[in-house]
Amino acid sequence: MARQPTPALLDETLRLIARRYRLPAIACTSSREAKDNPATALAIAIEQARVAVARGKVPDEAVKHLFIEALAHMIQQALRAKSGDAAFKAMVLRHREAPVREYASLSAHANKDRRSVHATVNAIAHPAKLQRSPPGRQRDALAQLYASASSGSWSELRDNAHRLLLMPRALDESRLECDLTRLLDSPALGRLQRLDALASNDLVRRYQSLWDRHGPRPGSLTALAQGSASRHRGAAVEALATHALEALARRLNEAEGNPATFRVVTSMRVPASIPASHERAKSEWDAVLLRQAQTADITPAWDVCLLMEAKASTDAATTDLPTLLRGLRLLAAADKGVIYPFKTRQGLVHLRGASLNALTTDDPNLARTVLYCCDAPAEANPRLLSAASRMQLLSAQASLEFASTATQIQHADSRGLEPVWNQLLECPRWRAVLHQYPMLRQVRELMVHADDLLAAADGMANSGHSPG
Repeated sequence: MARQPTPALLDETLRLIARRYRLPAIACTSSREAKDNPATALAIAIEQARVAVARGKVPDEAVKHLFIEALAHMIQQALRAKSGDAAFKAMVLRHREAPVREYASLSAHANKDRRSVHATVNAIAHPAKLQRSPPGRQRDALAQLYASASSGSWSELRDNAHRLLLMPRALDESRLECDLTRLLDSPALGRLQRLDALASNDLVRRYQSLWDRHGPRPGSLTALAQGSASRHRGAAVEALATHALEALARRLNEAEGNPATFRVVTSMRVPASIPASHERAKSEWDAVLLRQAQTADITPAWDVCLLMEAKASTDAATTDLPTLLRGLRLLAAADKGVIYPFKTRQGLVHLRGASLNALTTDDPNLARTVLYCCDAPAEANPRLLSAASRMQLLSAQASLEFASTATQIQHADSRGLEPVWNQLLECPRWRAVLHQYPMLRQVRELMVHADDLLAAADGMANSGHSPG
């Protein structure tokens, strides 16, 4: 696929910009670092396995042994009393103890169950409905029914419903009896009551305590505060990235001798009219550098020069990459002869389908098409095993069984982890783990610090380049 030409000055700037997040080839990792860090040893073993598979070979026994032993050590490290991983310990407890498994299963559907019960109670005893009822014992009991649902007192709710059923009613109130019976027979209410009963179990309390150490409970005030802080942090990084990209656009305009050739738009939303699947693809781009196209149309049309995503951390970019690549393929499905309207914070912009169609996910051109912009410091010793890969390895069935045994005996047999190795090599679900290091390197190649992008834009003014 031919790539849309990009100004030579922009290409040169992107080529020369500092890449402080770049990762080395994994072969450069020291043996001491691999010995001291089981996650690093795992990354090395996984990459050696990937290379062997790519060559059509079976990884040798030494690589398999390195993988299994490193995984065993990482599990034991995660189980340490003081410095271990609280989330992993909670997963092991859930794997080992039936009451905890039941509690976790019920918790997963609790929000849906609450909505179901509240909907039934609202149909019976919503305050607006009670205002139209005559005063008396029944209305008071219905108000208590509503209050117990609002406070999540499920046993009290059942008791109130039973009392209401026993109260004498007028002949035309058969609907109320039917609704109360439906509420009492509701599987959702039964599950919520069981969840409350399990909450007092000592093992369940320990399980919940571990999750509380890992992070605040969903919906809690702390979780809401953290979510708000995270959104502010994301907005701040996006503002920095946009500022740097706008500086780059100004330098390009100066080089062109035209202040309107390049522009930056933010929050660019992909229109539904592009003829491809939008499922799990990036549908909104944080910042985009555009170049005005030469067209006979009265309405100005633009070409995409550079797409940018702002991320607060390298981990966030790694998680985002598959969505980003699907988003690029979506844009590239544009019809060459169509001009598409895109909504942005700066208003509607019209992009040429030919420009979008020329976008590609090919490695040689990807760094000239997309940037991740971050303001986090580059790590002195970056992790070679991604957070997502680490969690998938730890949560494998064989890993949890090994961990359960390791909590009971001092020396668990690491050979029980061999199924994880087999899954890594054979299962499509494990492909992302097998290819995790090339993906990490690809993300880091696309990532720049906001200061470095701004410095590159400032350096263009003194470069002496003529326009491309």
